Amino acid sequence: MARDKYISVGKRVNGFSFANLGFFTGFADGIYNAVYSLVILEIFRSSAVVGVYVALYSVFCFIIGLFANEVFRQFSKVRVFYFALIMLAACYAMMSFSILPRTFIILDYTTGIAITLSSMLIPLFMSDFSKNTGMARLNSRYHLWLNVGALFAPTIAVAIANSFGNRAAFFGSAVIYLAAWISFKYFRIVQEDKQIKPVNPRKTFKALWNNTREFFKVPGMLRAYLVNFGYYSLRAMRVLYVPILVIENGFSKDALSWVLTLGIIPYLLLSEYMGHAVRKYGKNIWLILGFGSFATLSALATFITGVPLLIIFIAWQISGALMESVHDLLFFDNTKKSQQTKYYGVFRTSSNLPNVVAPVLGAAMIAIFGATSAVWAVTAVVGVLSIVVLIGRK
Repeated sequence: MARDKYISVGKRVNGFSFANLGFFTGFADGIYNAVYSLVILEIFRSSAVVGVYVALYSVFCFIIGLFANEVFRQFSKVRVFYFALIMLAACYAMMSFSILPRTFIILDYTTGIAITLSSMLIPLFMSDFSKNTGMARLNSRYHLWLNVGALFAPTIAVAIANSFGNRAAFFGSAVIYLAAWISFKYFRIVQEDKQIKPVNPRKTFKALWNNTREFFKVPGMLRAYLVNFGYYSLRAMRVLYVPILVIENGFSKDALSWVLTLGIIPYLLLSEYMGHAVRKYGKNIWLILGFGSFATLSALATFITGVPLLIIFIAWQISGALMESVHDLLFFDNTKKSQQTKYYGVFRTSSNLPNVVAPVLGAAMIAIFGATSAVWAVTAVVGVLSIVVLIGRK
């Protein structure tokens, strides 16, 4: 697939313009993640079932990710991004009301389509407009703003949840995504609409299969995929089970708010620095340090309780901050810009697949050992295996 062409763009729009959108996505997703697992726990009444639900949801997002390249064949990226942002705003607004569980689940899956597409499009836009800046620097800026937004999110989410219920917090995410949609309109980006062609299901599935095979034949892509898989596995488990374990250990939602808020600080402090550090020392050293320290802290978290456990939840955010701006550079550094839109859908399934595998493994650990804290054995193993991939032969 050839690189996308733009008919017109606002004069001041560049790669940093799209990186700055991280503020909106970080803010909105931070509110959403602070209460999401608690809402699912209210519906299913079991932390093990929560893991299974999230796994099924992620299978759906995984499929959407695979089909993304076909979506971009039919529609311009600008039009898809507009649609995704407005869908997120509308669905989160509806999810915030006290509704039937099945209605909530339908809306949740609908947002999965929009979340998958929007999370793919921002890096692709950054790459399209990167010019001579480089993706390492843009990634650092994107994650800086992502974490600035996320810094305020837990406090706001908990305040809304305490006053109006957990689901009401989703309305905050709806407002922020609406603001992102308005902000994107001011970029004044115009792409030529693509001619919608009839879809032949057989040819479409064949094209998806061939695209996936071609992706893994590109040198370095298997390693890039596995490293990204490892990073998102740790993130998936952390986002899903930290809120549950904080509450299970007898702490209040206010304590959860502080844990989530303080956990953002390492990301804020390291975001800009990591862009310079990667250029100076390379990628692998930071990934190895991040995976290794996360694995060590995970092993401790399996048996530690009380306040020391909260300290671990905050401390291992340093591990995540070391990897955040680096984990997907193996893809961008080993593909041409003309290939990125074509292959990015396959690569991004490495962020969806962990949400299938990791929660299922977590649910299995809970079922076997009878304690939610057993899930950290999974993250410990993932951290070690990711290091093996990094230091192994290419």
